[in-house]
Amino acid sequence: GTVKESGEKHKGSVEIPNLSEENEVDDTEINVSKKKGEGDVLKDLMRTEGTTKVREALRDYLKALKTEFTLGMILPTKAPVGQELNTEQKPSGNTMQDSVSPQSLDTVGVKIPTVRILMKEIFNSPADELYSIFTTKEFIQQFSKGPAVVEAEKGGKLQMFEGCVSGEYTELVPSQRIILKWRCRNWPDEHYATVALNFKDLSAQTELQLECKGVPVSNEESTRQCWKKQYFEEIHSFLQQSKANME
Repeated sequence: GTVKESGEKHKGSVEIPNLSEENEVDDTEINVSKKKGEGDVLKDLMRTEGTTKVREALRDYLKALKTEFTLGMILPTKAPVGQELNTEQKPSGNTMQDSVSPQSLDTVGVKIPTVRILMKEIFNSPADELYSIFTTKEFIQQFSKGPAVVEAEKGGKLQMFEGCVSGEYTELVPSQRIILKWRCRNWPDEHYATVALNFKDLSAQTELQLECKGVPVSNEESTRQCWKKQYFEEIHSFLQQSKANME
């Protein structure tokens, strides 16, 4: 900001340490700091009128996140200051691996910082059946609980979750591999990740290996949750229901 009387410019920062779904916006902490030197008038202004403006922006931000809930977006949760981007979680349930590695200059479509997401999941289904679930319109509409566009051929389009997810099939090897250009609606325009789904046949079960390259850093967590909750968990439920119907 610039001090009007002197014309001097000063730099400072605003930190919001406790923004999450657990806190009301009015209770959100907003810490204001500035570099040494003059310009306390700017700091005081930010602590009063500026804080009000920031909270208004946060209220709009949280509202926007909630409107994208069907995409699997999650609200920010508390995290230790300086938490590393690299994470590797211990297996829980059928999720065997869930790790992220940074690729600060890995670009797809537009130049933004991206990450690569790796996940593995075991499904109680043979590989050919699981492959069909990802390539058959009827099955996709059942586990996604909505209409979908599915053109399972090279260059064919994919759209699901009421348009929140879209993409294009770039490679299909029956019962073995699917590669997609894949994006979420709230990502930067024309930015696509490359999704590779590899099916490892384990007789009556299949290990699905997911690699998602080019995910915007800011959407890493929501993208992982989208695959975990809206794909994996819903497919598990679909398979259980199908088995119950057959019995």
